[in-house]
Formats: sequence, structure tokens, C-alpha cells
Amino acid sequence: MNIILILLDGIGDRSYRGLNYRTPLQAAHTPNLDRLARLGSNGLFHASSPGECLPSEIAHHLLFGYDLKTFPGRGLLEAVGEGVAFDDRDVLCLAHLAGVNWQNGVPILASGRDHIEGDTQQIGELFAAVTPYDAHGIHFRLHQTRRNDAVLILSGQASPYVSDSDPIVTGRAMACICPISNNPEPEQSQRTARALNDYLSYCHAVLCKHELNRERLSGNIPSANFLATQRSGRRIVQEPFDQRWGLKGLLIASVSIYGGLAQELGIEFIRVKDGPNPGQDLRERIRLALADTSHDFIHVHTKVPDEFAHKGDPKRKEDAIASLDRGLDELVKVVETRDDLLVVVTADHSTPSISTLIHSGEPVPITLVGSTVRRDAVDSFDEVRAARGCLGLLRGRELMLTILNHADRSSLLGHRLGENEKPYVPETYEPFKLTD
Repeated sequence: MNIILILLDGIGDRSYRGLNYRTPLQAAHTPNLDRLARLGSNGLFHASSPGECLPSEIAHHLLFGYDLKTFPGRGLLEAVGEGVAFDDRDVLCLAHLAGVNWQNGVPILASGRDHIEGDTQQIGELFAAVTPYDAHGIHFRLHQTRRNDAVLILSGQASPYVSDSDPIVTGRAMACICPISNNPEPEQSQRTARALNDYLSYCHAVLCKHELNRERLSGNIPSANFLATQRSGRRIVQEPFDQRWGLKGLLIASVSIYGGLAQELGIEFIRVKDGPNPGQDLRERIRLALADTSHDFIHVHTKVPDEFAHKGDPKRKEDAIASLDRGLDELVKVVETRDDLLVVVTADHSTPSISTLIHSGEPVPITLVGSTVRRDAVDSFDEVRAARGCLGLLRGRELMLTILNHADRSSLLGHRLGENEKPYVPETYEPFKLTD
């Protein structure tokens, strides 16, 4: 049985007075999602623990059944997804330009990543002005990936066990870089923290004097005078997805970070573009998945609900969800006629439309549809009614275990063919031979 996992990034939300105390998903017109809910088993899902606020990249790493200890950092995934060259021992972190105002000797974040004006070329000139740099035996180079996004690569005696400088929320102080407590590289992390603090000080001095920033100040435009950094990491060799789950995987998405994650996990990747019609985009991605005959597990991703939640308007998110639902029409028809297909619909995390939180910790709805799946009494795909379903609450790797089960690919616990016990029955293992 083949598997298609539809991932509606950030579709979970909170209830709002303006939507009659419903979530955007509850308020949206979603006949196709509701039909899928009526056809299958329903429940709630959290990639870690309810209440824990997860970024998308960690949520995906966990929902694919991997451990948080093996997560290599978002900076690395961005670099891989964007084709940035680096060495396996390098440390990589996210970086972007920000604007700070000084209050009592403290730099306060005034303009975040999305509030710095300028096109890709202008921002690129500012990035270029602060790279390369060397301090404490560590070489820094900055690689621009998008308009105001870059990957900072640290080579030499660098450690990933350092904190972030970016507080994310405006009005808060930029943070001093410090070593993470009780890390396995205390000397290297101390050196890395010192070097990063020196580098950010250097960047601030250069950016303040840059001609483009002087022009900004003369035109009352916020200055891009600070380099904000976060989420350092280093490559960790992962067990390939097909060896972990016995499934040949494919990931279809528009965002480079998922290409990076796919490559690190040994999953094939198709990068698609986002157009003006979210529903049509999703429909075309599902067509790719349905037409594919080379993969057992296909992850179809859309970032739309998350992006609209970050715009701060629950009604706009409601409308975006309704558009995505229209893109599920062909999938609903297929799943009702095929016995060899397991369809899973869920999200990676909740993204509140109105909150100081970037992402929130509420679980998200999940629906499984297929010939092996129990049908419960849930008749609507949303955060509240899904809780009445027979799946209960799934966490982390329980999602992949549940998928294996309903795809009839699971192995009995304790049944071992070969030197390593697997959650699936391996297709290849050493056959028995008569001994002399």
C-alpha cells in the first residue's frame, strides 16, 4: 500500500471572537477535508509534547521519526537546500540583517528580518561588506540565500553549542552569544561564543558606516545595522529514511529547507513553485504524488496556512484554508476508489494568527483514510472535533508507526530478521545456509 502524507503547514490555530470563537480551520468552508474526516480515523497530533512550540524544521524531523538529539540545525538544512558549499565539520547558522536602537548602552531590536527595506542586490551589498572575517582561530563567511536571509558558515575550531543573538520579537535586547550549558565541547563553544560576539561587533561597526545605511538614516528609513544570528548546527549523519522505515520516500515542497532535510534523510525531493492560487498549487502537487510509481511514501507540503497566520489576520487564514480545500477535490475522488492507497492529512504545528508567539504548542488535527482504517464518528476536519476521533493523541514517531501499521508494513515487536530489529519486515536479509 502506498502512502501520501498531505502536510498543511501551521493549519492549527486558536479561537477568535471575530470568527465567532472558532479557529480559522473551523470557520473555513472545507467540504473536501470534512469528507476525508468522515471516511477515516481522526485524532490529534503533536510532533513532540503538547504545549511545546516547534519550528517547522524540528517538527518535520520529529514527525519523520527521528530524535531531537540528531537534529543538525536549521542553518545546515538551509545551506544544503540552497546548495551552499561547506565542510562536514563547519558550523552553520541562520543570519539576517536587523535594525537596532541603543538604549542605556543596550541594542534593542527595532526592525526585524522582514522589516528591513531593500531589494536582494542592496541587501547583498551589506552582507558582502561584513564577510569574510577571522577571530580566535575561526573563519567566518556569509552566504546570501534570499533577499534578507543568509547562512553564516564558521570554519576551524568552531562549535555549534552556542546561543542565539536574535530575540525575534521587536523591543527586546539583542542577546550576547554564550556557550550552551553542559555541552560536550566546552572549550570550543567558549571560543566560538567569543568569536561570534567579536564578529557581530565588527558587523555593527561596518554596517553603521556603510553608505547604504547612511542613506537610509537621511531618508528616515530604518537602518540595517546589526547581523542577527540563530539556530547553529553541524552535520549529523542520519540513518536513511528507507532503512529506518522500509519506505522509499519523496518530498514535494516549495521551500529550500525541506530540500535540505530531504537530502540529509535520504528522501528524494521535488521543488515546486508557489503560485497565486494555493488550491491549484496543492492540486498539482497531489497530481505529482498520485502519478508517481517509484516511491512508497510521498510527503506533499504547503506552507500557505503558516504564511497567512503570520500576516496576523484570522479571516485571511480562513480564506487561504478554503482555497487549499478546493485543491483536494481530485484526491477525495481517488481515495474513495483505490484500496492500495493510504492518505494522511495533518500539520507540523499550530501557528496562531494573533499572538506574540511565532508558533504555538496546541496539537493539530490528523485524519487517516484507507481500506485498512477504522471509520469513526468525526464529520469535520478541525482542531476540536478531531479530538473525538479513535486515533486519540499521536506524538512524534508514533505517526510513522501508525502509518506503517495501516499500510500493512509493520513487523511484530521482537521479530528480528538480520542484526538490527526494524519496525517493518525487511525485504532483504541474509538467508539461512546449511553448515557442514
